[in-house]
Amino acid sequence: MQSSDNSDKRRILSALCHGSIFINTLVVSIGIPIAILLVSDDPVVKENAKEAINFHINMWVWWLVVGALSFILVGFLLFPILGLVNLILPILAILACLSNPETRYRYPFILRLV
Repeated sequence: MQSSDNSDKRRILSALCHGSIFINTLVVSIGIPIAILLVSDDPVVKENAKEAINFHINMWVWWLVVGALSFILVGFLLFPILGLVNLILPILAILACLSNPETRYRYPFILRLV
């Protein structure tokens, strides 16, 4: 019984870390994985929280870059692509965490700062 409880808790917390990007408040969206990172004792949940934080930071940087490039009209072409990346990758992360709670999810092509 205990193993099932830990697995369910791991699934929920890991999915919450990756899904927090869908909350539009800037502080709250990254605050959720930071809080989970600080309070969780589970190493898989901690790794998923770090990965979610790294994804948030990368997305902020890319949104700023694309926003700056929109002044020379190149960014307008990149906004839809970045929007799809910002939507699809967290959904894939959530599904991976829910289907296999024993492993951590790693986003492709991101700079890991945390």
